[in-house]
Amino acid sequence: MKIGKFTHADAGQMNLYLNYAREHWTLPGENPPLGLILCSEKNEAVAHYALGNLHNKVLSSQYKLALPDEKELAQEIAKTRKALLQQIHRTK
Repeated sequence: MKIGKFTHADAGQMNLYLNYAREHWTLPGENPPLGLILCSEKNEAVAHYALGNLHNKVLSSQYKLALPDEKELAQEIAKTRKALLQQIHRTK
């Protein structure tokens, strides 16, 4: 987690950590490590190009400083659920 914008350097740093973890800490039969970068600001284009085609799985997301109220949270969950169900139906 970091305060500030997501940068391409963050992706490179996380990739370095994941390569080390995969090589030195992962046990046989375990899934490879996953990196999650949480930033206070994220530019979609920078994230797309900095994280694209990496061997390791690295995700970037923007965090909020406070949770939304209960009504907003329920609406967001419903919206996400609907989008996931539509995606499932399209792949069948």
